[in-house]
Amino acid sequence: MPDQPAPVPVDRLRFEMPPAHTDPAEERAYRKERLAGTLRLFARLGYEDGVAGHVSARDPEFDDCYWVNPFGRAFALLGPEDLLLVDGDGRVLQGGRRVNELAFAVHAAVHRARPDAVAVVRAPAPYGRALAALGELLAPLTHEACAFYEDHALLDEYAGAHDAERIGRAIGPYKALVLRHHGLLTVGGSVDAAAWWFVAAERAAQVQLIARAAGKPVLIDHHKAVATRERFGGDLAAWVSYQPLWQSVADLPSTS
Repeated sequence: MPDQPAPVPVDRLRFEMPPAHTDPAEERAYRKERLAGTLRLFARLGYEDGVAGHVSARDPEFDDCYWVNPFGRAFALLGPEDLLLVDGDGRVLQGGRRVNELAFAVHAAVHRARPDAVAVVRAPAPYGRALAALGELLAPLTHEACAFYEDHALLDEYAGAHDAERIGRAIGPYKALVLRHHGLLTVGGSVDAAAWWFVAAERAAQVQLIARAAGKPVLIDHHKAVATRERFGGDLAAWVSYQPLWQSVADLPSTS
């Protein structure tokens, strides 16, 4: 029999990590590219309903300024060149289309409340909205759901766009928020992390609703849920988890 191949040295194995940028222009271009790709992914996943749904990313150079998708444009059509730069008061600084001022007010409030958050995601995904209608938090029913264990909150009353500051306060130090009668909102230290937390929360909500409909779910106990969250609930783990989804849309040009 032939000899078994020798193991490949670990230092020769590729492993993607978040890039580090020293030039604000490069960082801006990177964030815009990831934001536009996330919107195209959300179109594919069905996280779009009319003009509802936004992903925003903090500009790396200009204070209280954020990149966001324009009003009334299909997610699937968006590229980095279509994004708007909007200040915290909802005024468009760069771009040729209107912004949804009421929806953006929520994003601006969350960004101001969470200066550590690069990105904010709020989209009309079905299972998150169903969970929000029940006024429930995500339960530790699966390994993946444990990422949110004691790291998300519930705003247990209907809050409209005029309650933007209250929504900003409600997110607290957490990665996700269940907005009663609205759905899910997530934040992250990168666009990729915020997007992954939204996808993961939506999938956890789906499993939770299915399990409840089928019987009586058994919760993962507190200590194991905490240990799982500590290992897999950070933004780096979210960034890594998001890469296969990113790869599925990275090479798809917008059709605008």
